[in-house]
Amino acid sequence: MNKPHRDTIFLEEAEILTHQPFAGEQFVLRLLAPHCAAKALPGSFVHLTCDPLLSMRRPISIMRSSTQEGWIELLYKRVGRGTALLAQRRLGEKISLMGPIGNPFKPTPDRTKPLLIGGGVGMPPMVFLADALRQDKGKQPFVMLGSEAPFPFRPTPSRIIIPGLPEGVIAGMPLLDDWGIGSRLASLEAYPGCYQGYVTELARHWLNVLDREARAGVEIFACGPHPMLQAVAELAAEHGLPCQVSLEAFMACGVGGCAGCVVEVQTPEGPAMRRVCVDGPVFDSRSVFN
Repeated sequence: MNKPHRDTIFLEEAEILTHQPFAGEQFVLRLLAPHCAAKALPGSFVHLTCDPLLSMRRPISIMRSSTQEGWIELLYKRVGRGTALLAQRRLGEKISLMGPIGNPFKPTPDRTKPLLIGGGVGMPPMVFLADALRQDKGKQPFVMLGSEAPFPFRPTPSRIIIPGLPEGVIAGMPLLDDWGIGSRLASLEAYPGCYQGYVTELARHWLNVLDREARAGVEIFACGPHPMLQAVAELAAEHGLPCQVSLEAFMACGVGGCAGCVVEVQTPEGPAMRRVCVDGPVFDSRSVFN
């Protein structure tokens, strides 16, 4: 029997290197996990033990990875008992994790203008994907991030000019600017320099001002809450653009054994149930939203 995930998911005792708090009960956690770091790809996640006394693991997307230095970086929000316990963990402590898990985003070679859309805790995979895409000189990724909580970084006016955006929409993510990647932010909270509205509305505005040739080079990647992903899928369908979405789901085992995270997808053979953890979390948007 073919087991595509055999020898690709590692169990590690990862050491906490940094654990930085941000506004809105958000934290960026850097872990020394060399086996996971060596195999991590944009869209993959880890399943980690938040506290030794808490048996159920929690799935958290990977935001950055360094193969050379052997670390991975995670962004999470304190929302329940597990993440509340995780927020109390200190430098030097060890955390049990399994990873990397899941199928990654797969950019199309001839689509040169990837549009990356992240909402809330769906932002990390977009940062990871942007980091990977900047290695391809033929790609010109553009990242849009939306949040109703304060952003887990200090938004600053971007140095990268993006034609066709509404006046005053200049705030971006400093890390992406440093990488030479354009980014813009959206929120309903009237943050300075951000688009006042949903990130999907900003994406629609940008797509509508592109000419036909430029739009033909776009493909969309997205991660975030289900309603946002549905709106992104509809936007992609309106413009006839390929779109990949990373789904969120409650997970028990995280490695495909329990089938507790299944979703219905459309296949050439008809509807089928797929596990978000190992069959996803990345799916073609047309198979999930139709």
